[in-house]
Amino acid sequence: MSEQGPPKKRFGQHFLKDPNTARIVASGVTKDDVVLEIGPGRGFLTSFLAERAGLVHAIELDPDVLPALREAARGRNNVIVYKGDALRFDYSALDPEPTRLVANLPYNIASPLVLALLEEVDSISTLRFMVQLEVARRMAADRGSKDYAAYAVLAQLLASVRVLHRVPPTVFDPPPRVHSAVVEMDRKSKPDGYQGIKRLVLGAFRSRRKRLVNNLPEPVRREAPRVLQSLGYGPDARAEELAPEDFVALYRALSWAL
Repeated sequence: MSEQGPPKKRFGQHFLKDPNTARIVASGVTKDDVVLEIGPGRGFLTSFLAERAGLVHAIELDPDVLPALREAARGRNNVIVYKGDALRFDYSALDPEPTRLVANLPYNIASPLVLALLEEVDSISTLRFMVQLEVARRMAADRGSKDYAAYAVLAQLLASVRVLHRVPPTVFDPPPRVHSAVVEMDRKSKPDGYQGIKRLVLGAFRSRRKRLVNNLPEPVRREAPRVLQSLGYGPDARAEELAPEDFVALYRALSWAL
């Protein structure tokens, strides 16, 4: 174990060890794909991706597992290994640019990383990855549910989101204390004014107990009830009642004062 680098809690590492799960995650990858793999660890999933993809960009932060990762990639001319922090990595420097994310994502960065990739790496058209089941549910949550919050709105504005498979702890080393899930996202066109919409969404969910109108900036509170009514909502509507596209319409109607 020590030669391969023991899993580290601070990196959120739970190494995949089950071939059937690896095949599920890698499903759909073809030779036309340039795959981005984040958190490859010892390279178990990397090997499955290398058999299917045209090229794999594998980004790993932990120096202790890099020898095992490079060993897994040995003899494969379609795997490029990078040492780097995925949250600070310059994805524009990848050549050729990635077209698909496929990964068993480190638990501690999965949520911010997925949103950042959707917001910033436009070349990636499909994202298929494993995360904690709880995180997967927050990404795919329907409006009105307890898991529906700003994150779900933003993710679903940028991509269609589906939870495909529930994954037991036993397929990982070490096994996590929770179930995981395979999530697939297909990119949508980013709505015009996305950064303004994002500010509106984050503000709208700032206090879930308050009416949405009361979470908005002072200049638009008087006008907001009329806009909500035009969208089919009453003046007391809360943020979790609105669908993602409703926030786009709300922003466009109120952007003059936001």
